[in-house]
Order: sequence, then C-alpha cells, then structure tokens
Amino acid sequence: MDTIEELNGTYFYDGTSNLTACELFFWIMVDETLDHFGVNDVVGVSLLYSGKNNIDVPGKPSDATPGTSRASKTIRKYLRGKMMSIKLPTIIGYFPPKMKIVMVKKLSTFIGRTIPVLGAFLIAYDVSSIACKSVNKYNIIAHPQDRIF
Repeated sequence: MDTIEELNGTYFYDGTSNLTACELFFWIMVDETLDHFGVNDVVGVSLLYSGKNNIDVPGKPSDATPGTSRASKTIRKYLRGKMMSIKLPTIIGYFPPKMKIVMVKKLSTFIGRTIPVLGAFLIAYDVSSIACKSVNKYNIIAHPQDRIF
C-alpha cells in the first residue's frame, strides 16, 4: 500500500489504517503541525511570554495595569529617557474586555508593549497556515462527500 490510500470506505495514511474521515483529518493536522514547527514558533512564543506582565512593580497607580513585563524592563534599561517626536499607538491587554489602545512617546514603552503583539501575530499566522495546509491536503485525499468546503 501507498502512504495514502482509501480502502473499503476507510482511509490509510502514513502507516495507520482503517481511519474514518475525521481521524484522517486529525492525522493530517498532526503531520502538518510537525512539518511547520521551526524558528518562527520559538520566536513567537518567546515574544508572547516576554511581554507578559508577571513582574510586580511597587508604587504603580491603582488604575494602571498591574505589573510589568521582562521585555519592558529590559528595553527600558537600554533606552532610558529616549523619546519620539510623535505619539505612537500601543496595545495594553490582549483580549477585547481588557484591551486598550494608548498613545505613547517613550520609545522603550512602545517597544516593550509591541513585542508581545508581534508574538501573538506570529502564533496566529502559524495556526492559520497549519489549518489551511491541512484542509488543502485533506481535500486532495478525501472522497468528494468527505471534503471540507
């Protein structure tokens, strides 16, 4: 048998036999995920983690977002006092209930708040890319009545 075949209404894929259409899609998704992992994933997760506000900051105003991130702390150390000539938008919080857009002039604040947003975009790109490739590969293999879209 080939690595991909259909036999008696079930599928054979990469050494696994008697797969239903749903199981076939699952194994294709696993295969595409393993093929996709690389440097971008490590960078995305690192950026996202380094932007998490998990370092306590005493003396912060009560209406401010509690804590600071490793990225912000490191960037502020190297760019202390550097200001931009214009205000640029930054995102505070990742999800709509707590998400706010705040304009800042400090370069270190802008970079520190932008790092986790870049990480979130990289991870979102990875997830959408894996899903798209998986659906395309599945649709090539599957019977017309089992195809997605």
